[in-house]
Amino acid sequence: MQLDFTNLLNSLNEVINIDYVMNADDFMYDTYKPLKNGVSIKGRAYQKVGVVYLELDVKFDFFGVCDRCMDDLEKNYEFSLSKIIVNKMENDNDDYDDYIVLDNNVLELDDLINEEIQLFLPAKMLCKEECKGLCQSCGKNLNYEKCECVKEVDPRLAVLSDLLID
Repeated sequence: MQLDFTNLLNSLNEVINIDYVMNADDFMYDTYKPLKNGVSIKGRAYQKVGVVYLELDVKFDFFGVCDRCMDDLEKNYEFSLSKIIVNKMENDNDDYDDYIVLDNNVLELDDLINEEIQLFLPAKMLCKEECKGLCQSCGKNLNYEKCECVKEVDPRLAVLSDLLID
């Protein structure tokens, strides 16, 4: 979806309301495509005292695999973002995180949202915070069952086990 900011940048008192469901079939996370239901984007762009603002609320369902135990997972995520829209940066030293520099007064909303989702998602996707993962020897899912594997201790680190408090 393209948003044209020409009127807002030319000081016209206008509001652009945004209520859009982005197709995210091509969005890649790690090695799979986890966004099957699209991404809901609601918000507005407006001008206040000569500055153009973009405020968005983003919601999506994530269908993936736990990085520790390999169980399927489904999570609902939502976040808000607020950006300042400009045609050019006055100073190259400015912090670009809060600014969007437009190309010909047009913003490609899908590109912005894809980037923001990538930044928002955790580096490791877990089914739950206390996920125990898989046994390194037998491969059992330690969230559901205990294994009888003997834990091997590196002899070089065995001295450190004396420091552990039971």
